[in-house]
Amino acid sequence: MSVLELEKAIRQLSDEEFARLAQWIDEYRAEQWDRQIEADIRAGRLDEAGRRADADFDAGRCTPL
Repeated sequence: MSVLELEKAIRQLSDEEFARLAQWIDEYRAEQWDRQIEADIRAGRLDEAGRRADADFDAGRCTPL
């Protein structure tokens, strides 16, 4: 199914069906984000950012949220 076909089908959904689809898409994207972050952590791609954050915290360059 093409994106154009999906768009056409989505336009035909009721408000309730569209809300359910939107919720599913939000949850699916969050799961994808989690998997990507986990892969980046395992691969060490966030190590340097973590070291910089620790150094900033230790140096008192952080403020409470």
